[in-house]
Formats: sequence, structure tokens, C-alpha cells
Amino acid sequence: MIRNATAVWTGSGKEGNGHLSTQSTVLSNTQYSFNTRFAEGVGTNPEELVAAAHAGCFTMKLSFVLNEKGFTADELTTTCKITFENGAITGSHLVVEGKVPQISEDQFQEAVKDAEQNCPISKLLNTEITSEAKLV
Repeated sequence: MIRNATAVWTGSGKEGNGHLSTQSTVLSNTQYSFNTRFAEGVGTNPEELVAAAHAGCFTMKLSFVLNEKGFTADELTTTCKITFENGAITGSHLVVEGKVPQISEDQFQEAVKDAEQNCPISKLLNTEITSEAKLV
């Protein structure tokens, strides 16, 4: 399987702008610029997209890990916080809340660590990855 996205940029790094499109068309000429990355502009930025990818990948992997342990989540909600410093992504922090009937806290924490270490985006990122988890 191969997935793709396309970025087009015009102009200088600071004054220019670009747009992103994905194969699925979820992003279709979505605007990004210096301001959307480093200030408060309208549009997206690469770090926000990495955060979305990591949150989505981790949450789906967690669901599979729970299924392997005999549990099905009623709901899993994950926020990913990407730290971008000195021109590099230096961390990805996952905060997950799960509604998982009949699972113990220890079983849930074990499943979270498994997903944190083994989701494909975690394996792709060359940075520190941490997580917090709470059963609700």
C-alpha cells in the first residue's frame, strides 16, 4: 500500500505560502504558510499534521491491542502534542482517555505502552514519545 500527499509552495520561506492536498482529498489545496506554522495564521502546518497522524495511528493501534487482550473500548480519545524546537520535532506526547468496560488500570496502562511503542507512526518518528492514560 502506498499513500500520498502533495505540497506546493510559492515565494520565499517567510513571505510565501503553499497548499497541501492528499490522495483521499480530505486535504484539498489546504493553505499553509510561515504564519500558520510559527504564528497564528489560518491554515495548517506540518507539525499539526504529524500530531493528527500520530494521534490517529496510536488510537487505532490501541484499539487493536485491547482487542487482542479480549477488550473492546466504548471510546478512546487521544490528543497528541508535538514539540517543535530549533527546527526539529523534539517530542510527541500522547494523552489518551479510554472507556473500556471491565479492564483493570494495569491492563489498560500495559495496552497503552504497547500501542505507544508499536504504532507505525511511533516507529517512524525519531524522537522521544511519551504518553498519559486515564480510564474514564
